[in-house]
Amino acid sequence: MIKLYDKNGHSNMMIDDLGSGSMVQANQHIIVHGKEGMILDPGGHKVYSALFPQIASLMPMKGLKYIFFSHQDPDIIAAANGWLMVTDAQAYLSGLWMRFITHFGVDELAVKRIKPIPDEGMTLSIGDAQIKLIPAHFLHSAGNFQVYDTVSKILYSGDLGASLGQTYSLVENFDGHIQYMEGFHKRYLPTRKALQMWVKTVRKLDIEMIAPQHGAIFGNRELSSRFIDWLEGLSCGLDLMGDEYPIP
Repeated sequence: MIKLYDKNGHSNMMIDDLGSGSMVQANQHIIVHGKEGMILDPGGHKVYSALFPQIASLMPMKGLKYIFFSHQDPDIIAAANGWLMVTDAQAYLSGLWMRFITHFGVDELAVKRIKPIPDEGMTLSIGDAQIKLIPAHFLHSAGNFQVYDTVSKILYSGDLGASLGQTYSLVENFDGHIQYMEGFHKRYLPTRKALQMWVKTVRKLDIEMIAPQHGAIFGNRELSSRFIDWLEGLSCGLDLMGDEYPIP
């Protein structure tokens, strides 16, 4: 467990080592303010059994107020039913994916506690701390959101910023880190326009740190700014393809 921020009763924790075997590596992020908390992209069934006791060590489980799902991928929402059945938390997911989440076995009673996030995003409160759900559509999901914690000033960027194959949790050399990000971002993101919309949006935020769901985090202002600048100039997806798909 890595402590990203801890001041005046507000803490941000990251757990980055719960995957196993051929599972894609994923970070689980927890925000705690006072006696209330929020978990971001809690993961699948194998992660659930290991993550639950770690969260219980940080806060009373009855204080888990929110569960945030950035988008619909199984490494994010596959264990949704487990979390909803053993806590009183309210979950939030893009309205586009509300009718799909039941395919992950969410109980009919539990699904009523999953609330749709409107396309324009929204603000949640943990005590007197404001948590903003920021639109990041098409990066890489049609209905995609990120979380901005106004207290710690951490932007939780979901799959944006994902890196694969590195052995460290904190980026130190940005130029050396690009090799672990480039392949994913060029293939999984649809078009440069979506990236440029995101860049314009997040430059309005006061960002101390950017914490993706996969791989290493950008732990200070300078590295976060370098990452934003890199994405602004990146061509990806359709930008790199020809005029038609091949027929095998």
